[in-house]
Amino acid sequence: MRMSRLFLRTLRDDPSDAEVDSHRLLVRAGYIRKVASGLYSWLPLGARVLQRVSEIVREEMDRAGAQELLLPIVQPLELWERTGRDKSYGPLMFKFEDRKGTGFALSPTAEELVSAIVAGEYTSYRDLPVNLYQINWKYRDELRPRFGLLRAREFLMKDAYSFDRDLAGLQAAYDAMFDAYGQVFTRCGLTFRAVKAQSGEIGGDTSQEFMAVAAVGEDAFVWCESCDYAANTEAATRRPTHQSAAPAAAGPRTRVHTPDLPGVDGVARHLGTSPDLVLKCIAFDVDGELGLAVVPGDREVNEFALKGALPGQTVRLYRDSDFTAHPDLPKGYIGPDFVGAKVVLCDSAVRAPHGWVTGANEIDHHTTDTVLGRDFTPTAWGEIVVVAPGDQCPSCGAALRIDRGIEVGHVFQLGTKYAEALGANYTDDAGEQHPMVMGCYGIGISRIVAAVAEEHHDDNGLAWPAALAPYDVHLLALGDVGPAADALYSELTAAGHAVLYDDRDARPGVKFADADLLGIPVQLVVGTKGLARGVVERKMRVTGERDELQVDAVVPALARA
Repeated sequence: MRMSRLFLRTLRDDPSDAEVDSHRLLVRAGYIRKVASGLYSWLPLGARVLQRVSEIVREEMDRAGAQELLLPIVQPLELWERTGRDKSYGPLMFKFEDRKGTGFALSPTAEELVSAIVAGEYTSYRDLPVNLYQINWKYRDELRPRFGLLRAREFLMKDAYSFDRDLAGLQAAYDAMFDAYGQVFTRCGLTFRAVKAQSGEIGGDTSQEFMAVAAVGEDAFVWCESCDYAANTEAATRRPTHQSAAPAAAGPRTRVHTPDLPGVDGVARHLGTSPDLVLKCIAFDVDGELGLAVVPGDREVNEFALKGALPGQTVRLYRDSDFTAHPDLPKGYIGPDFVGAKVVLCDSAVRAPHGWVTGANEIDHHTTDTVLGRDFTPTAWGEIVVVAPGDQCPSCGAALRIDRGIEVGHVFQLGTKYAEALGANYTDDAGEQHPMVMGCYGIGISRIVAAVAEEHHDDNGLAWPAALAPYDVHLLALGDVGPAADALYSELTAAGHAVLYDDRDARPGVKFADADLLGIPVQLVVGTKGLARGVVERKMRVTGERDELQVDAVVPALARA
């Protein structure tokens, strides 16, 4: 492609709304252009990168035995109503009615639709297993689109759905997809980790996220350097800090006045102690009753862990409206001995062998030297704090680390949730019907583009891995070298190389700056001085390494690279 004909304008200044490098550089280099908040056009260079990621994903899905189909983006809302996800997705879904008043939605994902399709086609155990995937656009009405492609309202996604007879079949499909995902992200040049995750609105009991390691990542994940334990912060846990507590060497419990100090830090300063010696009692609703989550004041309650510690019960943290409805509950001054709490769930750190500062169950008052077992007794124990750096790994006991990452893939074991709701059943060899056992597997293709741009760039611009670059070679003609550059362009193209040929009437400095900004892996410079010696200069974009090649040796040299 000659740059004189390419639909491209590079920018010298960063876009005003860019907060991360991928957004800044993809816009400046002319790969994407913003249309509206969270919506982007993919210009020719960007579309080529998107296609290359899609082809890698397609190859690995096909190799793993999945079959490609293409589903409509517009889906009947009635299917979502049958699973109840129209309500759980809520305002994230783009919903509308046609002229007849029938409800539809722009697809944020496709579990409902693909389940309905399989239910209409397959009915026998002989039909299974089957794994279907598509590469298609998805839509979510994000409250605050940001970070360019990383949190957009329209995004390209590969979503796959496996249907099996039993859990063993599901596990085999899940393992195959997990392995395929590792191949995809490795081929794309990403540094990534697979981490245990919460399933969220998708559902299911088991899920793992693939996180591209990036300082600007919106998600944090926990990992251990000494073993293979890794989880996002929602799903992460730690080894219990105290298995049992020795009796606290504390004096009698004392009630103290703490006016206008409902927060841990203020109370600690007022009493001359530290937040880790103050107990935080977080109110929550458990099946309509009051529960208290009790943790040290320097830690936060993990709501997902809280729910996991009370299986089979409906749990949610109290909101302001709940405190308004319960004026007897002194917000900010609740103690672990509050009368009326159905559940007092304590983190293992509460077993520390010392007394605590706690709320006195009265506004503007706390107590000191409050002792576990003497002054309050939990109804249950659990690991319910958000994991922090240095906590002990639950698998090996080594110190845990926390890094940030960009979620680029997610795999789920769904079970029979969607099959039961949408009638995806099969008949076994004895004539009995069973719901199909499902898994689903998503890869954010447009997110991969952004994640790779975050990892592979420098101060001068993008530096694409060869597998994703829109072109293999960037050929620059400097000065009066048109015939020689044209001949080399034709030779490279005939040899099968995708070449971006800068034949523009522009200054050398502009061409060099654009070449670095666009990030094609190999730059070939045809200049008058070099041609006089019969050589072309080669620069490797990633390393900056330069050398010279004889004009007639360029194509063989690239074939060896």
